Amino acid sequence: MSCESEASETESAPAEALAGALPEGLRAELIGFRRDLHMHPELGNQEFRTTAALKARLEQAGLAPRVLDTGTGLVCDIGTPSALHPMLALRADIDALPIPDTKSGVPYRSTVPDRAHACGHDIHTTVVLGAGIVLAELARKGQLPQAVRLIFQPAEEVLPGGAPDAIESGVLDGVGKIIGVHCDPRVDAGRIGLRHGPITSACDRLEVALDGPGGHTARPHLTTDLVTAAAKVVSDVPALVARRVDARSGLAVTWGRIEAGHACNVIPQHAELSGTVRCLDLKAWRQAPDLVHGAIQEIAELHRAKSEINYIRGVPPVVNDPLVTDLLHDAMTVRRGSYAIEDTEQSLGGEDFSWYLERVPGAMARLGVRTPGEHTVRDLHQGDFDADEHAITVGVELFTAAALLDAGARPAGPA
Repeated sequence: MSCESEASETESAPAEALAGALPEGLRAELIGFRRDLHMHPELGNQEFRTTAALKARLEQAGLAPRVLDTGTGLVCDIGTPSALHPMLALRADIDALPIPDTKSGVPYRSTVPDRAHACGHDIHTTVVLGAGIVLAELARKGQLPQAVRLIFQPAEEVLPGGAPDAIESGVLDGVGKIIGVHCDPRVDAGRIGLRHGPITSACDRLEVALDGPGGHTARPHLTTDLVTAAAKVVSDVPALVARRVDARSGLAVTWGRIEAGHACNVIPQHAELSGTVRCLDLKAWRQAPDLVHGAIQEIAELHRAKSEINYIRGVPPVVNDPLVTDLLHDAMTVRRGSYAIEDTEQSLGGEDFSWYLERVPGAMARLGVRTPGEHTVRDLHQGDFDADEHAITVGVELFTAAALLDAGARPAGPA
């Protein structure tokens, strides 16, 4: 064998990993791990069992995970970080939702009352774990050209998300790029959805209290007609706010609750409203609090009502960096071919992955979890949500290939 052929084989080791199928034993283990998480869902900042399970498996792989300062969640480096070569971070969110699991006929249904992994975080977590196991083995063999960081983040479902606390814990120190996935029940398992630019929306919470002296419904002119004032805030504020920004920003105020009064002939002294503010555009999201405050105060003062506004910042839009999005595109093309990639629309849902992108470039892909040919519509945040577990293999392959391509490994053809 010539020296040239020996060098070629050594250099191609990462490329072979790009094209290699996930070992069947690891595939089965990851499905079992996901099902265990699904049976034992934990709410944000309470993910102690999940954190312990992840820590044990990462240590088994020869890694040294560190629990985040908040007490749940982990950060774990594979390979030796270098100041000259910023790491690629793979991020997963590990918390569940406070809703009952209403699935039937599956052995891994939630065992915790009113708790469910109804957003696919158990899939996200298992994907990053699986990628970490594969990359750790490559590092052990000397075939990982660049260090990679795993981030298992708690409390994604709790505004403003667990990402700011994770960042405070130092998870982005030494990171040059970050990638993540989110389950999408509208995309078939085996495929991913990609988009340059905004892929989710900003989402804030809004709580409003209106007050007046109260009175008799026979004499509304002598008091503050508080129910009418509340109704005007509900109906007029969304239109007023929408007219004060570029229509393409998609800034929308939507009310979910209104409460006022107890008797049909009594004008109440107090009313409460709550809802959400969603926005497609990052610039408009930064302007939203002032715009919403101003519109509510105008309407309230017009009707002689005192207003108290609690505007709760949620998350900005996830704005995918074009180059990192292309990295995900190339990784999926290497693993499964370009036919496994589809364009995706910007969602009105919020995702705290966006906080990472305020600090470093990154991108999120939509991971298909719908069984091909299935016609049942399973939406996120519903008790009957479930995922085709083939998505775990696809996600592991995507992240592993992205890590190797980011480090400069030569791509092989699709499997």
